[in-house]
Amino acid sequence: MTRKLIHRFLLLLALFMLKGGIMPAAAATAHDFSFTSIDGGDLPLATYRGKVVLLVNTASMCGFTGQYEGLQSLWTEYKDKGLVVLGVPSDDFGGQELDDAKQVKEFCTLNYGIDFPMADIVHVKGPNAHPYYKWVADAHGGLAVPRWNFHKHVIDGNGDLVDWFTSTTGPKSGRLRKAIETALAK
Repeated sequence: MTRKLIHRFLLLLALFMLKGGIMPAAAATAHDFSFTSIDGGDLPLATYRGKVVLLVNTASMCGFTGQYEGLQSLWTEYKDKGLVVLGVPSDDFGGQELDDAKQVKEFCTLNYGIDFPMADIVHVKGPNAHPYYKWVADAHGGLAVPRWNFHKHVIDGNGDLVDWFTSTTGPKSGRLRKAIETALAK
């Protein structure tokens, strides 16, 4: 093949990939994604444009489930300053989530008084992962993807994932609070 033909082939291949043939066009920010609310209906992250989102994959029967108490405290303390805590239940790690959204909501409300927004149960890993988590893996690498329940993402008001924390970093952690406060100050 001539250099010109190779160049044209590569250009066509790139265009094909960008148009969704092999690889869909990448999302620019977290605001490009939507979850289903635990109550039904859409829960677009763009709704929180201008706010800081602490997005946490949760599970009702996990050793870290007690973190719900701290998440509710963060929500209460910072919501008037622009923080949204968003719980995203998942059954991907050890089968530790209840069977349906209604049970999850009842559990969270009765046991922890949760009143921050929550999504319906989703996959956060593997081929069936919610598109948000696929974007996280592609745009931010495998370490930013949850490896267990209660992994935390800090998303700034522009929809950029600015920090993440593993399950062992609790809601009362100084590092997590500093990341939230830094994002709120932007």
